[in-house]
Order: sequence, then structure tokens, then C-alpha cells
Amino acid sequence: MSDSRRPTIAVAFHSGYGHTAVLAEAVARGAAEAGAQVSSIPVDTITEEQWAQLDAADAIIFGAPTYMGTASAAFHTFAEASSKRWYTQTWADKIAAGFTNSGAKNGDKSSTLGYFFTMAAQHGMHWISLGIQPGWASTDGSEDDINRLGYFVGAGAQTPVDAGPDAVHKSDIATAESLGARVAQQAAFFRAGRAALAA
Repeated sequence: MSDSRRPTIAVAFHSGYGHTAVLAEAVARGAAEAGAQVSSIPVDTITEEQWAQLDAADAIIFGAPTYMGTASAAFHTFAEASSKRWYTQTWADKIAAGFTNSGAKNGDKSSTLGYFFTMAAQHGMHWISLGIQPGWASTDGSEDDINRLGYFVGAGAQTPVDAGPDAVHKSDIATAESLGARVAQQAAFFRAGRAALAA
């Protein structure tokens, strides 16, 4: 795929203790392996140049840990700062997706993914789901199945609170990689469609 046809994807994330950063790396890797040009942007240290990368991207994938039933405070600060883009609808019609990690198996991660979805909708973006059937959902399944936690809206991961980033589960890493690849594929479809309509 030529550079002119490759979709550009930005992974906008916050990581409190390194676990979500591992997932962000996996999302970026999956998107890059699927042919996208990827920028990883830690939103707690975002620069004007990185805001410009978000504005230019075909897709933005949001990521944050789930704290107290929602995204981290640092991500909320970034989201509120994005209201300048909301006002001008700068991100309208971009692709969006999301991922999150918590210490508990459930941990109210759906609240965080729902928050990302709502934020994307307010920006006029097109949400891309995980697109994987639940793993570990039968007696034949195991915790090593991809999408072992059974999320649909985005990628959910679980890491014990007293374990370091190296303890992020290999299934959750694979699930994050799959999300990145799916977004890259969908962004390529959108990019090609726009080009065809403009021709």
C-alpha cells in the first residue's frame, strides 16, 4: 500500500502505572502491521504538534485505565481540552475506537468504553467496535482466548493492581493488537471511499 493510501491512526492514551501503555503499544503495533501509519500520543504530556497529529489522523483510538468507574483524570483533562475541536467539529467523520484496563475482571470497564463512545459521538466520529466474539465463554475455552473478558464496544483488559506492566495478560495484548488492526482496516476503507468519491 502506497503512503498516499495508507491510513493515519493516532493512539491517544493515558497510563497511570504502565499497564495501559502496554496495551497502547499493542494497539499501535496491530494498526501498523495492518498497514497504517501510527502515532502514539500520551495525552498527559500532549504538545501542540501532537494535537495537530490528532487533527490530521484518519482515526483516533482512545485509551485510559478505568479508575472509579470511568477514565482517569488525566484523560478527562485531555477530553475537556478537546472541546475546542468539538466546537469546530474538527474530528467529525474520523474513525474512533477505545480500550481500557482495570484491576478487577469487570471493574466497570464498560463505563469507560461508553465514555469514549459518547465523546467520539459528540465529536461526530464513527465508532468501530472490537468485532471479536467473546472468548473463555464455554467449558472448552480458557483465559488465553482472545477477548477473554468478552467486551464488544472496545478492548477491555485486566491486570492485578499489585502487578507491574509485564503482567498484562497475553490475551489482552492480542485483543488490543486485533483492535488496532480492525481500525486500520476500517480507516483504509473510509480513506479509499473518500478518494473514490472525489475522483
